[in-house]
Amino acid sequence: MARLLVVDDEANLRRVLCALLGADGHAVTEAGTAGEALAALGSTEFDAVLTDQKLPDGDGLQIVTALREREPSPPVIVITAFATVELAVEAMRLGAFDFITKPFLPEAVRAAVRRAAERAELQRENARLRDEVQRLAAAGQLVGDSTPMRALRHLVARVAPSAATVLITGETGTGKELVARAVHALSARSRGPFVAINCGALAESLLESELFGHEKGAFTGATSSRAGVFEAAHGGTLLLDEIGDMPLAAQARLLRVLAENQVVRLGSTTPRPVDVRVLAATHRDLPAEVREGRFREDLYYRLAVALVNVPPLRERRDDVPLLAQGFLARFAAASGRPQLRFGPEAIAALRAHDWPGNVRELENLSERAGLLAQGDVIDESAVRAWMVPRPGGATAPAVESVSAAGEECRERWLGALPDRIELRGLLDELERELLMRALREANGVQAEAARRLGLTRSDVAYRLRKFGLGGPEGAGAPPGEGE
Repeated sequence: MARLLVVDDEANLRRVLCALLGADGHAVTEAGTAGEALAALGSTEFDAVLTDQKLPDGDGLQIVTALREREPSPPVIVITAFATVELAVEAMRLGAFDFITKPFLPEAVRAAVRRAAERAELQRENARLRDEVQRLAAAGQLVGDSTPMRALRHLVARVAPSAATVLITGETGTGKELVARAVHALSARSRGPFVAINCGALAESLLESELFGHEKGAFTGATSSRAGVFEAAHGGTLLLDEIGDMPLAAQARLLRVLAENQVVRLGSTTPRPVDVRVLAATHRDLPAEVREGRFREDLYYRLAVALVNVPPLRERRDDVPLLAQGFLARFAAASGRPQLRFGPEAIAALRAHDWPGNVRELENLSERAGLLAQGDVIDESAVRAWMVPRPGGATAPAVESVSAAGEECRERWLGALPDRIELRGLLDELERELLMRALREANGVQAEAARRLGLTRSDVAYRLRKFGLGGPEGAGAPPGEGE
């Protein structure tokens, strides 16, 4: 149980308190003066302190004030026979955990001690979680002790020391960039730069300039020469994020750079040697993209020398409590609310959720729940209020009902089809109609349409281009569908 310090100049009262609290399994140390109490606190770490207000060489508020500067500070329960409103207010203002008047009911003291011990345990847990998150982040390591995460860390440790290119796959939000940073941190290039570029976030006209650099006058607006990310990552590691969204023309140039270890800036004919380890990441099925002709087969084999797959959060639910409490502890420390925690029912709800947005969704939910928390403990209802709903705003129905409804709908749909169909055209038309409907319902906002369809923003952008619905660069909806 808890380690307690009881401070009172009345020996009989100390014996009563020691017997009462010792019966609950607590380890109790006695002190008869403020000086003895401070000496004990200097040599032993206590979970909570019970102190009389009137002491021969001071008062209980001195102990409260002295402990307030410590981190972590054990909760202090002030006991007094001379209770006044002013004294109670002052004690709480100075940081006392509770205030009990004499004569007291034994159960009142036991309950106050239980709450104080829980507070102390929570403080230690939050401190441990903060240290763990900071240590793992600083070392580029990965949080979690589930079987999939242990296997992932083992694989990262094996591939990191080599010079091989690494293809990191996994759903959006699983932490592929964190894996890339871990590979870099554990490699011989850890003292060199780590540079990342999102290949799906740039227009095709800008991507090659960002990758390979350009010379002054290479294109309209190129008012000066500029190095690309390959040159910026010289001596270190370059992460090509969302490599599956890279246009075919850029893929061809990238393949040549990987083969020759040199780049030629746009508008130049002079090759520049680069010493870069390339990591690539994607949420797409690249072998399927190769079969569809959207990704070069030779580039795929050049990149996939080592394959690392990051498991989705739903496949490592044992990691959810640690991740959630870690995100919440980081938020709580930044906002000055160190006592924040998820309650047991909230943790159970978090573990049961499917997390379509993976770790990124969990981090977002943890911070939002912490921001709006009314007390120190976040309950299940607050957690469920922030879970991502299904498209259309409805909560997710039971799996059985979804399957049954889908089967009935599918049978009616198939029965209405003619004997002969052109499958590719039919699927394209269905995809186009679903895309347009999602954009209309999202008022043309591509990110919201992507959420409704269970896709990424880059998936929607690709389909807009595929069906000729993209409009001007950066437009959020098909022409006529709204901005």
